[in-house]
Amino acid sequence: MTLYHQLFDRVLTRADAERAHQVGFAAIRRARPATHLLAAGAARLRSAGEPVHAMGLTFPGVLGLAAGFDKNAVGVDALASLGFGSVEVGTVTGQPQPGNPRPRLVRLPADHAIVNRMGFNNDGAEVVARRLAARGLDRTGRRGGVPLGINIGKSKVVPEEEAVDDYLRSTSLLAPWADYLVVNVSSPNTPGLRDLQAVAKLEPLLRAVRRRADDVTNEHLPLLVKIAPDLSDDDVLAVADLALALGLDGVIATNTTTARTGLTSSLAEVEAAGPGGLSGPPVRERALAVLRLLRQRLGPEPTLIGVGGITTVEDARERLDAGADLLQGYTAFVYEGPRWPSRLNRALAQDTGGATGVAAR
Repeated sequence: MTLYHQLFDRVLTRADAERAHQVGFAAIRRARPATHLLAAGAARLRSAGEPVHAMGLTFPGVLGLAAGFDKNAVGVDALASLGFGSVEVGTVTGQPQPGNPRPRLVRLPADHAIVNRMGFNNDGAEVVARRLAARGLDRTGRRGGVPLGINIGKSKVVPEEEAVDDYLRSTSLLAPWADYLVVNVSSPNTPGLRDLQAVAKLEPLLRAVRRRADDVTNEHLPLLVKIAPDLSDDDVLAVADLALALGLDGVIATNTTTARTGLTSSLAEVEAAGPGGLSGPPVRERALAVLRLLRQRLGPEPTLIGVGGITTVEDARERLDAGADLLQGYTAFVYEGPRWPSRLNRALAQDTGGATGVAAR
């Protein structure tokens, strides 16, 4: 057991999950001067394998950080220095919002899972755009050396009939600072958001965001949509057909699930955790199945980013074999610690298999 695992099991699991996240993230940011020096060594180790080329971008490692960890773009470079091959910030909304009442983040340690009902708590697109501008770079020069994704969603107070305008506000402000842009219509924690996954509503939204992104950037900005694992197979295929029809650059599969099946945690623990999106190993099989459906329907060209329950080298290889071009993680980062991204990326780059069921540590 590593020192981090001892700390997690004996200290962090006893603390409020959101408070622990805030303290841990602050520590990552403070440690950036040291991790920045180590990042050059990590980059050399990753260079043992070929970088990943997707959407016209170069990713130094196949595993990136999923949206949700850095909602406000306050630690992009610190996170990149830990060995992630990309960092996706957000979800950012057109208007600032506090999110849902606390407690809204709960761990299920027996399943290495997290339940969140954060509700897109963030500073809003205008503040996040100013923060990214203060980094002094646009999408042609990356301080962290990795692509920056920006994930945008609907403000809770905005009614569905005004959702497109809300997404367009975020696009106008944030697209100039993104290496790729993600339209999030799949969080279970904003009322009515998942209704936008229906093709009849999703098509005009994506068309509008594409036009606005083209208006505010000087070159093509890759555009992706992030979908839920709880869609039916037919609905997954309908999204794939729409992605082809619109010429989307890719799809992210998948977000968190509202399902609570197959958990090791006791019924009392699950009920105490309450509603929200479940992430981690319990979503792995459905996320994998959705990815396979998408790749079969989309063919080889659009980029697929696999996310949901990836912890081990075996998990990662399975997702890549199923058709993913890139991977993302979040929950495993919480449970496995700050050395997890660099070790997993190094193992994948060097093509050295990991032991079944054992995290890359």
